[in-house]
Amino acid sequence: MPRKNVVKTLIPNAYYHVYNRGIDKRTIFTSNKDHQVFLGSLKEYLSPPPKKFGTRTVTINQKQVELPRIPRQNYHQQISLLCYCLMPNHYHLLVKQHQANSLALFMKSLSVRYTMYFNQTQSRQGPLFQSTYKAVLVDTDAQLLHLSRYIHLNPYVRVKPLRQGLTLPKSITSQPSSYPDYLNQQHTPWLDTQTILNYFSTTHPHSDYHTFVTSPAQKSESLINSLTLE
Repeated sequence: MPRKNVVKTLIPNAYYHVYNRGIDKRTIFTSNKDHQVFLGSLKEYLSPPPKKFGTRTVTINQKQVELPRIPRQNYHQQISLLCYCLMPNHYHLLVKQHQANSLALFMKSLSVRYTMYFNQTQSRQGPLFQSTYKAVLVDTDAQLLHLSRYIHLNPYVRVKPLRQGLTLPKSITSQPSSYPDYLNQQHTPWLDTQTILNYFSTTHPHSDYHTFVTSPAQKSESLINSLTLE
């Protein structure tokens, strides 16, 4: 029997909860630099590609030759990232794919690139992640909202305490996440917060979202249980 959410239903213009963790639940983010590299890849993949990529100098037959830089893969307008959270041994992404095969290509690029970086800096070999990434289709608006809540609460609570009222600081920095963007404390150009904030007040969307995240949510578990990390 395959692991939960390994078998994916990938369709265009659909939202997905994407997650993975380290093999044997090992730590995959050991420092702020690791966070920066992973987020830097997201920024590069999701930002508009530069119009000019510049050149690089190489030596060919003992001569210095200028060659054009080969651009990395870019998924701007193919993938939209709504939420993220990086935990020590796993990550969560809430994304929308605009084309049927965009998510598979995006995640392969992201996983291979980060694994190569991590193995080089940690002097290790072999797979870093437990298996292929997990992706589960989000079916309803309620699931979309409560998944964003689940992702942003990940550094603070596990599933059981989600039933209880929460008092969280309005500045959340324990783990890198998109929550500060939803509190209007930072502005990440390659992150789409508007899709979710549009469900809240037009005059106080950030405050209303914070209230939604920190208030008791009796139905959260039943709504998203099949969409979350096993």
